[in-house]
Amino acid sequence: MQVFFLDLGLFINRLAFAEQFRLNPLMSKSLLSAVRLAIILGYLGVANQAFTKAADLGYTDTPMLPSGKWHVHDPDRPKPPVVNSGATFSHGASAPSDAIVLFDGTDLSKWEGAKGAAPEWAIHEDYMEVKTNTGNIHTKDKFDDFQLHLEFAEPLKVEGDSQERGNSGVFLHGREGQGGYELQVLDCYNNPTYPDGQCGALYGQSPPLVNACKKPGQWQTYDIFFEAARWNENHELIRPASVTVIQNGLLIHHKQPLLGPTGHKTLASYSKELSDKAPIELQDHHTPVRYRNIWIRNITEDEKP
Repeated sequence: MQVFFLDLGLFINRLAFAEQFRLNPLMSKSLLSAVRLAIILGYLGVANQAFTKAADLGYTDTPMLPSGKWHVHDPDRPKPPVVNSGATFSHGASAPSDAIVLFDGTDLSKWEGAKGAAPEWAIHEDYMEVKTNTGNIHTKDKFDDFQLHLEFAEPLKVEGDSQERGNSGVFLHGREGQGGYELQVLDCYNNPTYPDGQCGALYGQSPPLVNACKKPGQWQTYDIFFEAARWNENHELIRPASVTVIQNGLLIHHKQPLLGPTGHKTLASYSKELSDKAPIELQDHHTPVRYRNIWIRNITEDEKP
């Protein structure tokens, strides 16, 4: 809002400047009116941009989260502190012997688009890149509890701000037409947005513990440990899904329970029983985000003592 008030002061100064012309006998009333109108219209445009930009940073007309403190996508929620990670962590990590390689840089044979269509995303060198407006892609295989490694890079050319800059997402247990649990991918290097929508957030639910983002164009890593939701024989939820996430070597979620599948401006919930297994989905959010070195390991339940 500081920008808004600065612009308001500028607006008043310009109107005062215009009034000086009123004393000029060479200026007609119609010309003076035109000057005043131009200044007013210009001010309204700036003010509208200021309010629009503020709205992009979050919402206060959305449902309250269970804590009762914050709305979904609340702009006033505390922003995670920025922590600079080491130069590398699990970058280029080779797949373990029991892992399933989902993308090795050569082809998209493990993936498909909507309704089983062949994915249209591009492959360059050792990475895939979102081909904008072609839709999300998801794995052909479905997974239960798992460990997932992937690497991503935001576009080097910086365009847009807030949610319009380098937006994509990793949907854990993605379901065609229903989404899943979204781990946000976004360029949050010097790019403020609402905390539960920034890079590393469990979208609409939990911000990351820290902002671990690297500069656009640099490769970043996600190491994800996911446990699926469980229901009993009476179809009652007995365990919500939960996730632990490491970004670039920094812990950003630790055994974080999930409120339910992701939604925009809505409160997530388990409105129905979900299957134990589902694909991994990568989002096309109209920006050319890159992905490489994706592998997954199935995790079995710990043996009970």
